[in-house]
Amino acid sequence: MSYRVLLVCMGNICRSPTAEGVLRAYIQENRLDDKVEVDSAGTHGYHVGEAPDARTQRAAMARGYDLSQLRARKVAHQDLDYFDLILAMDRSNLDNLQRMATPEQSQRIKLFMEYARNFEDDEVPDPYYGLGHGFDIVLDMVEDAAQGLIEEVKRKLGRN
Repeated sequence: MSYRVLLVCMGNICRSPTAEGVLRAYIQENRLDDKVEVDSAGTHGYHVGEAPDARTQRAAMARGYDLSQLRARKVAHQDLDYFDLILAMDRSNLDNLQRMATPEQSQRIKLFMEYARNFEDDEVPDPYYGLGHGFDIVLDMVEDAAQGLIEEVKRKLGRN
């Protein structure tokens, strides 16, 4: 059995590639590489083909996550069928995804921060227009939610 997770923000150059990089590391750490597939995308096509924002990459690399090989892409309709779980970084992108989805597909769409244990926030703030420390806050939130997500995936796959 394989489990497929898609992480979604607006442009796919800050939050969702950060979440993809962190989740990939946790998947590897938990020896789930053969069981869990992860990808990221944006609800808008502003940055298709571009690498993650340089500030995002710097913040991630400082914690050991290499995002340099990732490239932005836009969510495609077939993604809504392909992925078992589609996680939006905020309510705006959640709404955009829900509008694209059939009722059956929309049951697989949630907010990423639903998996967080230490943060009360339900949205990962977009650091794009802010100051540099916003990228570290995003990483703190993403690491927290990714740990919770890994635990949930392990339960689903019957691996504790």
